[in-house]
Amino acid sequence: MTAVGNVLIVGAGTAGSALAILLARAGVTVTVAEIEPAPTTLGSGITLQGNALRVLRDLGVWEQVSSAGFAFGTLGLRAPDGSLLAEIPDARTGGPDLPATVGMNRPELAAILAAAVRDAGARVRYGLTVDAVSGSGAVTFSDGTTADFDLVVGADGIRSHVRRLIGVEAAPKPVGMGIWRVHTRRPKDVERTDLIYGGPCFIAGYCPTGADTMYAYLVEKARPREAVGDKAAHMRALAEGYGGAWDEIRADITDPARINYTWFESLLVERPWNRGNAVLIGDAAHACPPTLAQGAAQCLEDAAVLAELLLAADRLDQDLFETFMDRRHDRVKAVVEASVQLARWQLDGVRDADLPGLMGRIAAMVSERP
Repeated sequence: MTAVGNVLIVGAGTAGSALAILLARAGVTVTVAEIEPAPTTLGSGITLQGNALRVLRDLGVWEQVSSAGFAFGTLGLRAPDGSLLAEIPDARTGGPDLPATVGMNRPELAAILAAAVRDAGARVRYGLTVDAVSGSGAVTFSDGTTADFDLVVGADGIRSHVRRLIGVEAAPKPVGMGIWRVHTRRPKDVERTDLIYGGPCFIAGYCPTGADTMYAYLVEKARPREAVGDKAAHMRALAEGYGGAWDEIRADITDPARINYTWFESLLVERPWNRGNAVLIGDAAHACPPTLAQGAAQCLEDAAVLAELLLAADRLDQDLFETFMDRRHDRVKAVVEASVQLARWQLDGVRDADLPGLMGRIAAMVSERP
């Protein structure tokens, strides 16, 4: 017997989909409410570290992810002119039998997870969200219907509607940086992520996402979103300060539809993440700038730990939620704070910061199962 028999998950993103797969596969009745009218995703590409791959393997989708993505095991550091400064072995945080890192296109990951949700037997209702949530699990949907659930999970992202409905007073904070991403062709000699610290931007980098594709990004001080203007022209101008693979990337920055601009933001909901039988996971509870590429991994870990606890217990009570917090809160807090610290060092122009030490500590921590 499990702690829950009937669960509502609000949000069909990475965290919500992972939890739906794990619970539905174990026989729990799962409904997923997704406000978008159809499967969709924003952005161009995603970097998945080993601890994210470990959860994706547990979900049964590792083979599809491996086929769709681009695996690599080193990180390159380059000068603005493109010359190689250092090649660093990347930590295999998912264990020795998984790659250190996989880059892939976000829409492909979303499609893989959506198919797995359907195969597991969860019911997905698109174009629907909730207008009211009680601590007992009673909800009013946006179409006016009502229902009762053993557990309501808010997995609806950094601007979570569920978070507000259950009375959690937390909101994302801007870090002070903005990132330009473009989905582009992969130059033949790009076989891993290479980073440039310096030049006209704080960071210039790229990540291969497939045999012929990759995404490239430039990080600068945040500018008002409404003042972006000609996205392609602005990104090309920033890219003028970089050589090497950036010569080819820059020539392909022409279509504004392939460019995404967002701010770096951070969020950490203090424990507990639940109010009665409604709980937050993923970006609804925590989010960080992508300086450590741990955002998706931490969302997936939330889902894995919560599913494990729900399926192992015979009742849902506050002790279960406290155990969830014991296993998740401090780990997530360390990732969020370290991700923000990396950004802050750059914004403040700190030249003697111990970046390798900080990154090594986080890699060691996330190498252990949560």
